[in-house]
Amino acid sequence: MTRRGENYGGRSRQERATDRRDRILSSALELFGTRAYDDVTVADVCAGARVSKRYFYEHFVDRPDLVRALHRQQNEWLLKGIAGAAPETPGNLDEMLRPSVHKLLEMLRANPERAQVIYINAPRMETRRRGVLREDAQFLAALLRRLGSQPTDQLRQERLLLALVAGLSEVIIDWLSRDMSEDPGLLADHLTDYCLAILSTLATP
Repeated sequence: MTRRGENYGGRSRQERATDRRDRILSSALELFGTRAYDDVTVADVCAGARVSKRYFYEHFVDRPDLVRALHRQQNEWLLKGIAGAAPETPGNLDEMLRPSVHKLLEMLRANPERAQVIYINAPRMETRRRGVLREDAQFLAALLRRLGSQPTDQLRQERLLLALVAGLSEVIIDWLSRDMSEDPGLLADHLTDYCLAILSTLATP
């Protein structure tokens, strides 16, 4: 037997809660994607999502917790797109990296709000930023495994990949700070060359 209050408007309590959480994240994406981190309040997010603060705190501890969840969601979206652009059986590093880097910049340019969240606002939380760099380095290691190669020095590879994704992030942040005015195709080629230069050293013990 359904308890009183369990269903409302044909939707269960869980469905309504999921809908509210999705609306909060959508509101946060719009706000943090177009404003500076310090210019967005919990009240702003709630107003955009059409929920009370009571419901906000059912899902998130505070504003940083919300931004961490939003950043995780958006970074997963970005990595999924990049992974889809890389061939399953690449012949070499260039064949694997070049379409992936081009796809990365195409996605960011087409979605400036998401780019702002991923690279500008969320990285203000240093612990989250460092965690994401490590996640991205692991993601790149998974792409490299498509080439069928295994590192001879695991620690060396981990450190090189971490340095690589950190450098990529800084160049992308610089590009975003100039309103993505530079040709993304040219930037993608430059970043691919940078990746190839770093990754080619992995073959050298």
